[in-house]
Amino acid sequence: MSLIIPKNYHKKLLPETTEVAIKMVKEAFQKRLGESLNLRRVTAPLFVLKGTGINDDLNGVERPVSFKIKDMGDQQAEVVHSLAKWKRMKLASYGIAPGYGIYTDMNAIRSDEELDNLHSLYVDQWDWEKTIKAEDRNLEYLKDTVRKIYEAIRQTEHDVYQHFPHITPRLPEHITFIHAQELLERYPGLSPKERELEALKEYGAIFLIGIGSPLSNGEPHDGRAPDYDDWISENSDGFKGLNGDILVYDSILDTAFELSSMGIRVSPESLNLQLQARGEEKRKELPFHRMLLDGELPYSIGGGIGQSRLCMYLLQKAHIGEVQASIWPPEQREECYKAGIDLL
Repeated sequence: MSLIIPKNYHKKLLPETTEVAIKMVKEAFQKRLGESLNLRRVTAPLFVLKGTGINDDLNGVERPVSFKIKDMGDQQAEVVHSLAKWKRMKLASYGIAPGYGIYTDMNAIRSDEELDNLHSLYVDQWDWEKTIKAEDRNLEYLKDTVRKIYEAIRQTEHDVYQHFPHITPRLPEHITFIHAQELLERYPGLSPKERELEALKEYGAIFLIGIGSPLSNGEPHDGRAPDYDDWISENSDGFKGLNGDILVYDSILDTAFELSSMGIRVSPESLNLQLQARGEEKRKELPFHRMLLDGELPYSIGGGIGQSRLCMYLLQKAHIGEVQASIWPPEQREECYKAGIDLL
């Protein structure tokens, strides 16, 4: 995705009012998220030790920001990409019972991001994780959780409308569930991103199931690390995957807009299969993976919900830099300025 400058863009909030609206959105949504999923807030790390297997590998090619710790013999630390694995360890250490969980403010630096309307060097999201029972590892439990999150988003969108009536809601009443294989069969000649956009123009909001598992064309819809979401187990629809993305249609940019990546987490069995599929069996010796394979971590479901992404979408902004402070290429900042897009 390259920079998109929408025609005749008119900001609906001045920068000062935008700051007030950001605070309102974040406070309202995280309260609803905690209440609807039975989550309590915890404090999270900004960095973890390299070589522990705790950091999120994303697609396996992104380089973490790292530094040496002088007082620990120059041991290497890494700024987190996300807290996908750390949260599961926290569930175990706190002994959190099934049906309950945690959420936290996750802040990260992703230096390899291609900077555009939706992608920034700075990543802020609500990372959440919930303990579940073995029998909850199924597609219906996943869908029920998605519906609760989506409803919290819709209610927060209504809050925005109550405070700023000129920002009218855009989300449909219900989210549509569709598997990545179904999208491929429906739009065989299109790229994964083009398939998403076509589906979103029809439905407005979708939960795209099965991110990471190879489809009938031999390619996954998108990348997913092998050691947190379960993308290899067969679900009740006859397809593979117990994970997915919450996507909405953004009418301002005319594009697919990802708000959340989430899923039921790997079991010891699916971890083995996914590591084997990716040729990453050496990871079994890392501390996190040993704990999981030895049965020391609970079954769980979890994900991340972009804070700036959610604010950008609900406040109907054209660039993520309108709701967060980051660094942008000078030419991008200049283009945005000419179009009336105020980057913080």
